[in-house]
Amino acid sequence: MTKRKSEFGLIFKLLLGIAVGAGIGFTAGESLMQVVVSIKYVLGQLIFYTVPLVIVAFIAPAITRLGQNANRMLLTAVGIAYISSVGAATMACVAGYMIIPHLSVPTNMSGLNELPKVLFKLDIPAVMPVMTALVTAVVLGLASLWTKAQVMQKLLDELEGIMMQVIARVVIPVLPFFIAATFCELAYEGSLTLQLPVFLKVIVLVLLGHFIWLTVLYGIGGIISGRNPLDVVRYYPPAYLTAVGTMSSAATLPVSLSCASRSPALSKNMVDFMIPLGATIHLCGSVLTETFFAMTISLMLYGSMPSIGTMILFITLFGFFAIGAPGVPGGTVMASLGIVVGVLGFDPAGVALLVAIFALQDSFGTACNVTGDGAIALMLEGIFNRKGELSRQEA
Repeated sequence: MTKRKSEFGLIFKLLLGIAVGAGIGFTAGESLMQVVVSIKYVLGQLIFYTVPLVIVAFIAPAITRLGQNANRMLLTAVGIAYISSVGAATMACVAGYMIIPHLSVPTNMSGLNELPKVLFKLDIPAVMPVMTALVTAVVLGLASLWTKAQVMQKLLDELEGIMMQVIARVVIPVLPFFIAATFCELAYEGSLTLQLPVFLKVIVLVLLGHFIWLTVLYGIGGIISGRNPLDVVRYYPPAYLTAVGTMSSAATLPVSLSCASRSPALSKNMVDFMIPLGATIHLCGSVLTETFFAMTISLMLYGSMPSIGTMILFITLFGFFAIGAPGVPGGTVMASLGIVVGVLGFDPAGVALLVAIFALQDSFGTACNVTGDGAIALMLEGIFNRKGELSRQEA
């Protein structure tokens, strides 16, 4: 109950930050806006300082844990989860190139009020570039496995715990203020009234995309297993609705297990194995959402959508980041900030918009993630348990 309250509290704070920031921006004078842009600059420096540390702290331990527990079923489940996330992002990307140019996204910002210059700057350079952090995380994780460096693996686990506390006690608390400052700037400039209708349309399109991707997953699951996917998905509405309320795959896990265990198409052993694992590594709905949002914001703020080559790199890396995303509200977007900045080239304004809009629909992305876990369990049934030969020990 405490976890659920904290997640609702964060969403409430983000929404409150948007409302208060916009309200101040519509009425503020130049002197007050000078203070606002200065606060946003400092908070942005603090947030971006933590990004490389978060990448190393979550990706490297995830690699070492995977190696320690590696078996055929686990590797297959992780591989399917990765393909699902990349597939969902690819679908969102293709849809983005086809649909976003026709949404009348405002890119002409002429006639807007000019923001005042920053009054006070506090530069906090990151310890390393984001792409360097990604390569460092992969190298540390793999090298620790190759050398069986148990001390290093314990250190990486401790670093993960440390950065979880940094996110929970520093980054998450300052996010509402950072987002409030961003929407204050948008309202002061006059661009907010142009952008909000577009974001409402995008949210509706993303929700439609969730259901399309779930249909794809369950269709593939039915083909691989030779079983009726409706015998799984028809038991999932309670888990879907619970995820909408909790905004957390982990908090929804008891209901997800209950729903999946009622399916005649899934064995108890497979449910006990895949559903908890999927709550950790399978984030297809969140990845789909962020990809489409990022393309929209790129066109809105920077005048063009990323090139196809850039999006291919972004999606390929995003799949890995999603598997190692931290288990905190908005964990997907937090884990991906490195590639949002390093690959897509977003500045603090773009990041703040992405985090804020992502938070508005985060519960539906989580519901898609949770429901998709049943489809992966169905696929694994077809691969490892088609004749009912799976035992609990093998799982």
